[in-house]
Amino acid sequence: MDLSNFSKEELINLVHVYARNLIALDGGWFQSVEKRNGMEKAMYHDEEAWKVFSIAKARRIKKFLLLPEQPGLEGLKKALSLRYSTLANEKIEFPENTSQELIYKIITCRVQAARKNKGLLYHPCKSVGLIENSFFAKTIDDRIECETLSCYPEITDTNCACAWRFTIKDEKPV
Repeated sequence: MDLSNFSKEELINLVHVYARNLIALDGGWFQSVEKRNGMEKAMYHDEEAWKVFSIAKARRIKKFLLLPEQPGLEGLKKALSLRYSTLANEKIEFPENTSQELIYKIITCRVQAARKNKGLLYHPCKSVGLIENSFFAKTIDDRIECETLSCYPEITDTNCACAWRFTIKDEKPV
């Protein structure tokens, strides 16, 4: 089928379908490893996969957006907005933005909601989230650092599923 036959609205809906499909694929392989080998092994493989995938998706999004080598936090915000996890989760916020700090929050997490609906324990995603966000941000702009503000199993903000702070590392004088 030729995508040019679809309306803009249909294509936007299709992108959201693909984003949710990727979340389902990620959850499917994770639960397969978890069921067979336990959470510890599943987390190891999850972390290793995200090290590779986060860089690849950041490079593609950066190229698509035609971002310069160091687009700063504004470039990162644009790139984060196009990640499939952002598109799939639907309730995302960037509550505090300055030239030195960007906060990114997932309010309702599709992964955690699905696990809850299946009667599974929540995914201990802090380590994977830090890897994903750090590797993604560094690929967008090598000066950007990421820290976890709140993420399961260490929830400090009960108004969201997770929260991350991105900052630009201070430039060193020459």
